[in-house]
Amino acid sequence: MSKPNTKKIDRLIADAERKLTAAQNGEMWPLTGSERRRVITALAGGSYKVIRGKSTARADRKIAALTSEIESRLGAEVTAFRNEKQRVINEAAAAKVAKKTSGWW
Repeated sequence: MSKPNTKKIDRLIADAERKLTAAQNGEMWPLTGSERRRVITALAGGSYKVIRGKSTARADRKIAALTSEIESRLGAEVTAFRNEKQRVINEAAAAKVAKKTSGWW
């Protein structure tokens, strides 16, 4: 029996890791539409406060909370894909063992 085909899952893992790295670098492309809207709203609120000469602490906290939420979501995706890959590998190994033990030797 051959090795399990995990190319698709490996590609999904690589894409998810790339998204996580991009989000950690502050890029917007890996975000969902609602996350983008929330980040832009927080940035606009902070910009307004800067123009008025007031404190941006609330906007800073909001952006920090959003980034941690986004990173945890993308980290969970990576973990889920890795768990799925491990499940596929385990199923293939169990099938291989079952095939070997089912023989009459």
